[in-house]
Amino acid sequence: MTPFIAEIIGTFLLLLLGCGVVANVILQGTKGNNSGWIVITTGWAIAVFIAVFVSAPYSGAHINPAVTIGLAAAGEFPWSDVPAYVLAQMIGAMLGALFVYLAYRDHFSATEDQEVKLATFCTNPAKRNYAWNFITEAIGTFVLVFAVLYMTDASMTESGQIIGLGSLGALPVAFVVWGIGLSLGGPTGYAINPARDLGPRIMHAILPIKNKGGSDWAYSWVPILGPIAGGVLAAVLDMVLQMA
Repeated sequence: MTPFIAEIIGTFLLLLLGCGVVANVILQGTKGNNSGWIVITTGWAIAVFIAVFVSAPYSGAHINPAVTIGLAAAGEFPWSDVPAYVLAQMIGAMLGALFVYLAYRDHFSATEDQEVKLATFCTNPAKRNYAWNFITEAIGTFVLVFAVLYMTDASMTESGQIIGLGSLGALPVAFVVWGIGLSLGGPTGYAINPARDLGPRIMHAILPIKNKGGSDWAYSWVPILGPIAGGVLAAVLDMVLQMA
């Protein structure tokens, strides 16, 4: 499997299971309706575990443009490979959101609240304050990237693979994301991944969802630039600490 395909598959699995658990909890008439935040954060953690487990041996399991760009900024990943990785992550994210829609199509139709439908695809803030929402996303992604670099002993191969992320190495990454969701997810829904938010937001805009409303493009830049800023900060700080 090529790194490009691995990143598509990994990000697809991440979004299929991640957005899937959100759909199960908040859409009307599902078996998991109103089961709460713990179910959502646990579902996302399991989604990360499965996505990393599958894709790590082939691509390093970036499955997140903030990780890819952060590693490139730290000199641990070639900038020339960044566009292909980000493209693969976007394709995977869009496909994941598409299949969540297909799985829950009847429940989207049964749900009247347009904000609930949108929340199944992408994030929105509990209190809209763009500057602080940006900071929240940057903080969450900083924790993700910084912790992953240390918890997996993430030295890089020339192809950009993160050594130690395969097999049970995926488990600590899942716990990191679970912890971020529980501790820092309240203000913005912890996108901490530009592809995770933008890919599904695009699918929300183009899919024939009954009475879906707008896709909130005014907010869309926050879960793109915030995670990138946090990922770069974490990678640069790691580089500085390694040199100290």
